Amino acid sequence: MHDFIVVGAGPAGSRFARSASERGHDVLVFEQGAIGEPLACSGHVSLDVWEYVPDGAREELFQNEIRGARFHLGGPESRAYPFYRDGAISNAVDRVGLDRALAGAASDAGADVRDGHTVTAVDEGRESVTVTVRGPDGTETHETRLVVGADGPRSRVREQCSIPEPDEFLHGVLGFDLEPDHEAFVDVHLTVPGFFAWRIPRGEDGVEYGLAVSPGDDLNARFDRLVSGYDATIDRRCSGLIPVGPASRTIGRRSLLVGDAAGQTKPFTGGGILYGMRSADHAARTVDPTDPTTLSEYESAWREELRAEIRLGHAIRAGYSVPAPLQRLGLRTFSGEIGVHMDEPSSLFSREQLRAML
Repeated sequence: MHDFIVVGAGPAGSRFARSASERGHDVLVFEQGAIGEPLACSGHVSLDVWEYVPDGAREELFQNEIRGARFHLGGPESRAYPFYRDGAISNAVDRVGLDRALAGAASDAGADVRDGHTVTAVDEGRESVTVTVRGPDGTETHETRLVVGADGPRSRVREQCSIPEPDEFLHGVLGFDLEPDHEAFVDVHLTVPGFFAWRIPRGEDGVEYGLAVSPGDDLNARFDRLVSGYDATIDRRCSGLIPVGPASRTIGRRSLLVGDAAGQTKPFTGGGILYGMRSADHAARTVDPTDPTTLSEYESAWREELRAEIRLGHAIRAGYSVPAPLQRLGLRTFSGEIGVHMDEPSSLFSREQLRAML
């Protein structure tokens, strides 16, 4: 009987496994394929992510320092509205390597991390949860007091434990040009209905291009127009779902969700690495595997921390859809030096941002 079985070894799942193991719990982690693969998430992260990475891993994972963003209302040749600060705002990182470093930290803390294992069934009982998994040695069943769904937008744990879905799913695509680019600015194009497209320089590792659209939009055609505007040569591309808007409930009888499975993402970018890991820490701190009633404490804790940021994030995203003249006016008015945190919309009202604007 395990204390926790974690389904998914992405950032949120591995962070929970590490935090729970450090508290003395018996934790078993299943990852469907190789950890970090297939890639379906951008490698553009805030500086706070380094607090969660093992000592010594930063040098291996770091790709490029980002100091600002140029916003466009058209293609690459359209007018750019720069937002910047003197120091680093964010970093580009090896996204596959990040997953592996976080999973390694969980293993070092005592969690049993197994890749190549696909969870096929989750059965919540009165006293435990039965998890059925298919691995290299065939089908196995495992018993756990609680199960943690960290298995992404199409979460099997969420489905089988009858937990509601996030509010919305976007379809995202990433592509990579291998030509080195050490520039310190990302480019953001407000040319996608309801969202945006981006270009992120990754130092010696090339350039990341991406965008996200609502279901039914022509994802590939829009992506092809983006990269052709930059005359980019795409070496490889990948795609996936982006949940936007957290589920109305992220817990079951003996289950909880973290990360993309719970919709713990930023509505204005779709990124969820930091939100998911912060929520995972709340889960490890508040949930007692011998007392399922403590699941509600996790629900309250993560929402209390992220509620305001997610609401403000929705407001920022609404600005992507206002008429172009209003967008142009807003960008022209506020472009220049900024003092905001890329994961915290509330920092728009901070003293640091006010000083930068003045």
